[in-house]
Amino acid sequence: MTSNGARLLPITSFLTLAIALTAGTGWGQTSGTGPKDANSACSTSVATDVPQASISNGPIYAVVYLPDAKNGYYRSSRFDWSGVIPCLTYKGHNYFGIWFPQHDPLVADSLTGPVEEFRSADGALGYNDAEAGGVFVKPGIGILRKVDDAPYKYNSAYTVLDAGEWTIRTKKTSVTMKQRLQSPVGYSYDYQKVLRLDGHQPVLVIEHVMKNTGTKTIDSDVYDHDFYTLDGAPTGPGMVIHFPFVPIPSSPLEPGAEIVGKDIVYKQELLPRPRGTVTAFLSGFSNKASDYDFTFENRDTGTGVEQTSDSPMSNFNLWSIRTTVAPEAYIHVHIAPGETQRWSIRYRFFAKDVLPEK
Repeated sequence: MTSNGARLLPITSFLTLAIALTAGTGWGQTSGTGPKDANSACSTSVATDVPQASISNGPIYAVVYLPDAKNGYYRSSRFDWSGVIPCLTYKGHNYFGIWFPQHDPLVADSLTGPVEEFRSADGALGYNDAEAGGVFVKPGIGILRKVDDAPYKYNSAYTVLDAGEWTIRTKKTSVTMKQRLQSPVGYSYDYQKVLRLDGHQPVLVIEHVMKNTGTKTIDSDVYDHDFYTLDGAPTGPGMVIHFPFVPIPSSPLEPGAEIVGKDIVYKQELLPRPRGTVTAFLSGFSNKASDYDFTFENRDTGTGVEQTSDSPMSNFNLWSIRTTVAPEAYIHVHIAPGETQRWSIRYRFFAKDVLPEK
């Protein structure tokens, strides 16, 4: 049961979870709960009772929660079920973590890491065409039921009727998650997301491939919410987001933050919600992929991450509260029936060699 009383019904489709938790095992049929060799920095922040895998290239260690309609950490209707990272460490620093007071798998934003949401002009594919009680589609989730004739509400918990067929493969440095969905309203697809650690650098790459197997064009934006939580420090002075362009906010960032040249600089420690929120859509970027290059760091600790892509930004929203900073870069997806689109996002993590004194 969710906070607004909605309940997710059992999945009606055949749902395959092929999960292998050891390197080089290929496609398998065993489920995993909790990495037995969990990095000590992750051991206190990772749930042990949900399907997951751990990956490492040496410098980076990360835990990835796996899609599962019955036992998954996240089973709600806003975000793509794949790619949820509760912990990623580099040089003893943790970049993702719990930012909310209480976890509920059926609450729309109760998850962590560089999670993604597909957001179309209707809010979701086919939402405005559906009658009350009809169905619409959100990639990475599945077929959902429309409650009434009200506009789409991204933070509502819509009933998931069909999560398609998920297949999952894990290796030492990567996790591959594939979803195949066939809907009765023309929106069908084969969607693959790969989380891959670079073999030599502190880099995570998220690779996406979507093939339109339906009869209607898939036209949507998709963004990474990120939910950065650098070592769990409260959002405040020392934290900066740097862009290759001068950001122009749609609304004032003060008093919590301000624009200084090409930077968003946090001026004071943010208060608990709702008073401490710093949020605005940003403009000022071009249609070049090179403008999708921003860095979020805590300059007091020397810890941060640079995020780049092979695709241009179609929009940008900043959402930050006391417990997390979320620079949300959007990428436009337009896939005609029978066509395929690919895009990738690259995260380069950096940190001082010595942890700050507590």
